[in-house]
Amino acid sequence: MSWQQIRFGDLYMIPSRNGLMRPSRVRGQGVKMVNMGELFANQLIGDIPMERVPMNERELENSSLAESDLLFARQSLVLEGAGQCSYVASLPEPTTFESHLIRVRLDQAKAIPLFYHYYFRSPFSGMSTIVQQCAQAGIRASELAELKVGYPPIEVQKAVVDLLAPYDTLIENNRRRMALLEESARLLYREWFVRLRFPGYEHTPIVDGVPQGWERKTLGDLCSEIRDMVLPEALEPDTPYIGLEHIPRRSISLNEWGTAEQVTSSKSRFKAGEIIFGKIRPYFHKVGVAFVDGVASSDSIVVRPAADTLHGLVLMTMSSDEFVAVTAQQMKEGSKMPRADWKQMKAYSVPLPPSGLLSNFDGVIQPIVEQLKSISLANQKLRTARDLLLPRLMSGELAA
Repeated sequence: MSWQQIRFGDLYMIPSRNGLMRPSRVRGQGVKMVNMGELFANQLIGDIPMERVPMNERELENSSLAESDLLFARQSLVLEGAGQCSYVASLPEPTTFESHLIRVRLDQAKAIPLFYHYYFRSPFSGMSTIVQQCAQAGIRASELAELKVGYPPIEVQKAVVDLLAPYDTLIENNRRRMALLEESARLLYREWFVRLRFPGYEHTPIVDGVPQGWERKTLGDLCSEIRDMVLPEALEPDTPYIGLEHIPRRSISLNEWGTAEQVTSSKSRFKAGEIIFGKIRPYFHKVGVAFVDGVASSDSIVVRPAADTLHGLVLMTMSSDEFVAVTAQQMKEGSKMPRADWKQMKAYSVPLPPSGLLSNFDGVIQPIVEQLKSISLANQKLRTARDLLLPRLMSGELAA
């Protein structure tokens, strides 16, 4: 690369800043907060579900995000996650960021922030030279500022962004379509199974808490946990791998994954259509349907419905706010990482409608799942094309 090298901190508009610490007991209301989960799951941060935290006016002044900010992972459980960079694309409301993240705000007279977002996602960023490996991999804000980075002319930065950004625009448009589809499925589930306003409800009496003709079942009656563990050496390197970092919050679409070449310990095998629930800190609401065969983190619970017609009901129950809240209340308390307990999860009470109504419900949910799968696979192709182009642009192999 023939670009001029410059100290990254020389491009800052203001000094970088680490985020806020907020214990789980105070989270729930207030200002949106970007956590590690959002950073790993979203290269572009926008209007996505997040936890909320209380903030005072001074904190709002010092620790809020602005559009075009860069966020870096200060720590990660895996080496390749340390220093990962996301770009703040849009902020419909005030938003802050947690203590494991570093905020960098560039002087846009000197640099195009989106260019440096792409730069730090390329193999030429030099980020690996400042990663320290202890119990967790991590970077320091002071060393990030001292890192030497390529500094092409602004017009070159703009040309690179003009080539790469359309991919992300298409991906984001698809993400919004998926969010609307998911919300329609969520509303239908809530209407039928929480409010009990299903077709014909006006003429159906409630008996012992369920509509007449319905049955009171447990989740364990409708599905089972799959424990098919596999060692890394038994996997093909390109086998899809879904870690907790790939599971988005409050989304049923598992539309991102890595590959098994990243895997160093035994994992849980899953099939397309099975449901994966992130059991560490279940209040993070990480649960969705797999669109491909692959392996998942051992800190996930893989669930298979007992029948095809139960798939929609099991999926929407396990991804509902009510189920996640109960699971979080019952989780096993650990020193740092409380976990969901399948023995308690499977005891969750589920109203089961007659076969006709169940088929009608599944007949609405499954086409939505198929659309989500189609859009997810299209986004995977877009990401692959973008990521093939990215290093060639940053190496100078292709002229922007």
